[in-house]
Amino acid sequence: MPRPVLTARDLDAIADGGEIAIAPDTLITPLARDAADQRGIRIRVEQPKSEAASSNHAKVVALGADHGGFALKEQLKTYLRDWGYTPLDLGTSSTEAVDYPDFAEAVANAIARGDAWRGVVVDSAGIGSSIAANKVPGARAALCYDRASARNSREHNDANIMTLGARMISEETAREILAVWLETPFAGGRHQNRINKILAIESRHLKPRSA
Repeated sequence: MPRPVLTARDLDAIADGGEIAIAPDTLITPLARDAADQRGIRIRVEQPKSEAASSNHAKVVALGADHGGFALKEQLKTYLRDWGYTPLDLGTSSTEAVDYPDFAEAVANAIARGDAWRGVVVDSAGIGSSIAANKVPGARAALCYDRASARNSREHNDANIMTLGARMISEETAREILAVWLETPFAGGRHQNRINKILAIESRHLKPRSA
């Protein structure tokens, strides 16, 4: 089926400062985005109601952020609850300066232990947290910056952690990215063979345990 498209004309019936709900896979035209920004219209990404209460219930999503990502983490936590997920907030708890590797590792450890289904880490750019999280065996962290990268990281790479740059994207974009990332399944097939090779690389470089 063709993906739905939100155009500037679709916003004609929406009052200035109002809101329009769209499905996570909706394409938003540049004119629609500009019109929404100019008129203060909020574009809300909405999950299908049939899935929100059933499939999402009790799915734990670990969250971590440094001081640069704290505010966005708090917003994402609210969205997760609204969509029926269970947030596991691993810090930080304020805008006081902290080090992003600590929180990236905490989220990655939660994934590796099975304490969480997926993980999200937010810092200012998202790059450092991705690098740090991927040092933990079992973590597959992907920096996502738009809907396409979010979808690809799940379909092709079976990413279990997503990192975001709070200073690189808007709150609205982050919400769209999160919604797409959470609902996109791993495609398997030829991609599974590539994941197996990634796991083999990880296995070859694990330090042997001391006796």
